[in-house]
Amino acid sequence: MPSRRADPVTVEVVELIGDVVARYHLEYEHAAASHQLTGAQARVLNLLALEPLPMRRIAQKLRCEPSNVTGIVDRLETRGLVERRPDPADRRGKLAAPPEEGVQTADRLRESLDFAREPLAGLTAEERTALRDLLRRMLG
Repeated sequence: MPSRRADPVTVEVVELIGDVVARYHLEYEHAAASHQLTGAQARVLNLLALEPLPMRRIAQKLRCEPSNVTGIVDRLETRGLVERRPDPADRRGKLAAPPEEGVQTADRLRESLDFAREPLAGLTAEERTALRDLLRRMLG
């Protein structure tokens, strides 16, 4: 049976995606630490700044156990960056949501993520749109 080897361009694209992901995680952890947050806390706060979510949905988005999310939200709540609110769609459920201080912290965190902004600034608007569309297509 002949081996199915990826073409050299595919191999290089996979390596480049890996490099981008590694650089993103490193810069994200650094940005989070500058706000006295762990990377996981920063990711949860950024998710919640977009929309309040129940714990199970946060866990799904982060691909982790709900018990991990509970601990992260507890620590963010202690710092006044997140609060639990009743879920209007589910009387028994709670949503995690950031109060104003949490939203402002998430905004400052997002603004401090420079690594992608600089290289992307070197692309034209059409190139950024094409890159976005290709990434969306890859992710289905």
